[in-house]
Amino acid sequence: MKIIIVGAGKVGFFLAEQLSREQHDVTVIDSSEESLRRVADALDVMSFKGNGVTADVLRQAGAEQADILVAATDRDEVNMVCCLSARKMGCRYTIARIRNPEYFSNLSAFKRDMGISMVINPERATAREIARLLRFPSAANIESFCRGRVELMSFRVQKDDFITGKPLFSLSGQLQKLSMLFCAAEREGEVIIPNGAFVPQPDDKLYIIGQSAGVDQFFRLLGRYSHKAKNVMLIGGGRITIYLAELLEQMHMRVKIVERSEERCRALSEQLPKTMVICGDGTDQEVLDSESLTSSDAFVALTDRDEDNLIISLYAMQQGLGKVIAKSNRHNYAGIARAVGLDSVISPKLITAAHILHVVRGMQNSQGSVMHALYRIADDQAEATEFSVNKNTQYLGVPLKDLRLKKGILVAVIVREDTVIIPDGSACILEGDSVIIVSREHTVLDVNDIFDTSF
Repeated sequence: MKIIIVGAGKVGFFLAEQLSREQHDVTVIDSSEESLRRVADALDVMSFKGNGVTADVLRQAGAEQADILVAATDRDEVNMVCCLSARKMGCRYTIARIRNPEYFSNLSAFKRDMGISMVINPERATAREIARLLRFPSAANIESFCRGRVELMSFRVQKDDFITGKPLFSLSGQLQKLSMLFCAAEREGEVIIPNGAFVPQPDDKLYIIGQSAGVDQFFRLLGRYSHKAKNVMLIGGGRITIYLAELLEQMHMRVKIVERSEERCRALSEQLPKTMVICGDGTDQEVLDSESLTSSDAFVALTDRDEDNLIISLYAMQQGLGKVIAKSNRHNYAGIARAVGLDSVISPKLITAAHILHVVRGMQNSQGSVMHALYRIADDQAEATEFSVNKNTQYLGVPLKDLRLKKGILVAVIVREDTVIIPDGSACILEGDSVIIVSREHTVLDVNDIFDTSF
């Protein structure tokens, strides 16, 4: 597909990297020569220097024949006008990054008038992700499928866990009543799709998927179940903090925000009357201690500096807080954090890219199974995707044990009407089912992509 990205910042660069890796024809537009040089040095994509709003630049970049235009500059108004111009030129689908909450009051009419097919708000999406984690603090990551009926969660294996050192097949007696499945594992940087012979070891990161009640029961059996956080401390007063505080207030949590700018504190106090706002440097340990850090159930670092977020999050972990979450857009920083035990690292650019990749893959596969969800898991080395099965899907009604799947592919869950099925060898896929597939080293655009037809 021909895709144009306007804006070569963090989100634009990362998106161009992901889409070019999937063999799309990508063109990047930016007015900064330095940003374009970085793109040209690192990626195999076309680049144009200029203002993405102007018709001449868009025309030179091929907007008239483009399948998708993504406007990801740091200015909402520029993104909107880019989409409007590209749509009038004939671009099939336009995506605008819009961050200002004021534009969301009448979004449907706004999108129609500006020719925008999809609006993505990284801060809002990030806040929702963090709120899910605070609802279930035992998990390092949480993803939701099939309108919340199925959840995928990850956790770090500890030495005293009852699953440690035992092959999964030997645990079937303890776990057979639970509607859940071990679907992926990370060990020393390697991602594994586990089978019955897989033996969990201390410090492995395991991913489980299943019916929400089954996943909850597993964490109770593991002795890690904890109720949602009640007292949450947020460091930094940016847009993510505002969206998150509003969500947490709706969830009846007590929220305390520490922000260093006095002017910003006043604005936060007016916008969030139920939230306590403290003016101070949240990266200073003395300030955190004076504000009773240890009395909080959860700690979320949301400053605009990844380094500060990680350092103060590690300090919060050291103080024994039950749930610690850090925002970090730098992929290498996230890996370092996880290596020292900080598993809940949230990246707005990864969340944004996943939403857009979901749209791109859906457009690629317009005749096949409809993709409803796409999540990158296991440090971006694996994917979990949800599809609706239609009459074009092969091998309908054939038991899974009689099929040959590609290596690194797992049919994790089948949802049939209101029933969540954790499939065994006798299970089969039928038309109308929803299927959740976990894949490593494979891009799955359609359910048919999971079958190995080389034999």
